[in-house]
Amino acid sequence: MPAIKHTELKTLKDFYALMAATRQVRYQAVGSLLAGETVPAGTIESLANALSALENIPEVAGKRVLSLDGDRTIDLDMDYEINEARKDIFYLEEGEETFLDFLDDLHPGFDDHVAAGRELLNGLDLNCMITDRDGTINNYCARYLTSIQSIYNSVFLSRFAMEKVQKPVILTSAPLGGLIEISVNPEGEIYYAASKGRECLDLEGRTRRLPISPEKQVAIDTLNARLSEMLASPEYEKFSLIGSGLQFKFGQSTVARQDIGKSIAEDESKAFLETLSSLVTELDPDEQNFRIEDTGLDVEIILTIETSGDGLKDFDKGDGVKYLNSELGLDMFHGPHLICGDTGSDVPMLEAALEIMPETRAIYVTENEDLAKRVMGLTPNALIVPEPDMLVTIMGTL
Repeated sequence: MPAIKHTELKTLKDFYALMAATRQVRYQAVGSLLAGETVPAGTIESLANALSALENIPEVAGKRVLSLDGDRTIDLDMDYEINEARKDIFYLEEGEETFLDFLDDLHPGFDDHVAAGRELLNGLDLNCMITDRDGTINNYCARYLTSIQSIYNSVFLSRFAMEKVQKPVILTSAPLGGLIEISVNPEGEIYYAASKGRECLDLEGRTRRLPISPEKQVAIDTLNARLSEMLASPEYEKFSLIGSGLQFKFGQSTVARQDIGKSIAEDESKAFLETLSSLVTELDPDEQNFRIEDTGLDVEIILTIETSGDGLKDFDKGDGVKYLNSELGLDMFHGPHLICGDTGSDVPMLEAALEIMPETRAIYVTENEDLAKRVMGLTPNALIVPEPDMLVTIMGTL
């Protein structure tokens, strides 16, 4: 019997429950494939049932419409959930070689980019791989908690991590709990670092955290209480339901003001950014505790840290790399390393790694020319590709 039966999705709650169910199906399938075994019976049927449920949600102007609370509806971009289910079914039914041909047809320049990546990494036994998740090794999703990792993605990434890397790390700005709930990689093979590296799940399943002073903890607890109150109100509730929603991380809080499907009118999104900025100014008028980083989609409110001689700064992923190197014993003075990202906030990871060990390679996923120039200017051992599928295929075919 399939784990996921044919069902009809009517509410947002139904949708989240279905995607959580696909996580377990995919996790079991990945474990079987990496062990060289046949996937559990009913896997393809389960995914097909999930896909059918998603495709049968009523659609208006390219968005799927679900009930929010019986009285209100919400319009959702479900391209990621639908497309990754289709790709997983194709991968399981047709096999890896045919699936790679499919990706080549799907993404212009696919084979050339993959060949360039293989050449960059060929023959290397990497000490560390440190990579961002969303937009880097995982295709973008309009919501965080339904961006369940696909089977093919996990097989490619995990195979590389287990065979070519001594210490593989996924380093994201997301909270640690949410990161585990959407990943389907085998347990105990990859370090999961979250909140830009302030917290981490090690290979033994222990959670490690960079200490926060009591004063800073009170400040962020106060902020989080106000954010919860704000987003519970009808005026702002929609921002908790799009993109990253409202996420309380370790030393940082994130609020979505937009998603990749542009669900929010631009003037409303900008007005909400100003509202959040005003709240931070009210709580921290002397700018001792918080810095705001606006990605255009998310507003990151980050606790400051002391720096030697430079005063206060926000905690970035470069600080995360340095903390993880010390806390986890990554031994980054021994290379080579691979650093992967897709936005400007991922560049400090590369800068920190190069500072410790110049023998560092970089593959960044972007079509932003300014970001590409910034990365290529840091090291000649860098490659730019336009799609996460290209990066995981580079990894999976080595």
